[in-house]
Amino acid sequence: MNRALTFVLGDEALSVSDDRILPITRLVGAIIAPILFVAFVILFGFPDRTEQLFAWTIAPEMTPLIMGAGYGTGVYFFIRVTMGASWHRVAPVFPGIAVFTWFMAGATFLHWENFNHSHITFYAWVSLYIVAPVLIPGLWLLNRQTDPRDSAEGSHLMPRWLRAGAAVSGGIITATAIVFFFIPDVMIDHWPWAVSPLTSRILLGWFVLFGVANLMLSFDTRWSAARILAHSQIIGFSLVLVGAFRAWDNIDTSNPYAWPVLGGMAGYLLVVILVYLHMERR
Repeated sequence: MNRALTFVLGDEALSVSDDRILPITRLVGAIIAPILFVAFVILFGFPDRTEQLFAWTIAPEMTPLIMGAGYGTGVYFFIRVTMGASWHRVAPVFPGIAVFTWFMAGATFLHWENFNHSHITFYAWVSLYIVAPVLIPGLWLLNRQTDPRDSAEGSHLMPRWLRAGAAVSGGIITATAIVFFFIPDVMIDHWPWAVSPLTSRILLGWFVLFGVANLMLSFDTRWSAARILAHSQIIGFSLVLVGAFRAWDNIDTSNPYAWPVLGGMAGYLLVVILVYLHMERR
């Protein structure tokens, strides 16, 4: 028993703040990454075939493209978790993923009748979002004990304006996503492409993920804690904009909210790139 625990947690894992990523966290990352890759291939590669390939039929194509972009970003993140050297570099994203899984589980429960209960991907979806809402926050609580949070000596520090920006953007995005999750009709009535109660709640899950991650980042002072999050957001929003180009006919450009939504995504991506380049050059 002790040997098994040592293999999973690592030697003295709960008493040494050496910033390690525990073996159990790496193992979970190695399991999740291929699952997300399959979801990425299905949703981003074949957004018009969700009826045949996915857990439920999603229309129009813009929604599965965004979901696929998110899962593709998740592949990158969990590979970094599996192969990374330092826990604090991936830690801010874990609470965001935890809240995301709560949104997915909630949407699944609320819209159970919309799913294709005979498809293998339905069983994979349900299994993932039964286990992950407990597993992901559990890993974060366990692994965060290895983070030397009280010591930033020698670290490249984030300026106050950057942490304040992360806090404000994260707070606004998180609060908006939570409110709209409970009143999806507001999003349905104003979104620039057609969404249902289920797909609106699914999309809000992706928004809350990076909103919570930004909030968590604002509590850290180390720029090294922001790099992988920045990489993930650059990958994710780039894929989303590629998806928008592919499914442009899904977007109602006469909708007054179309350009703020798309322009906001493009503007956010540009800001993240500029901030990343600025911080890397310091």
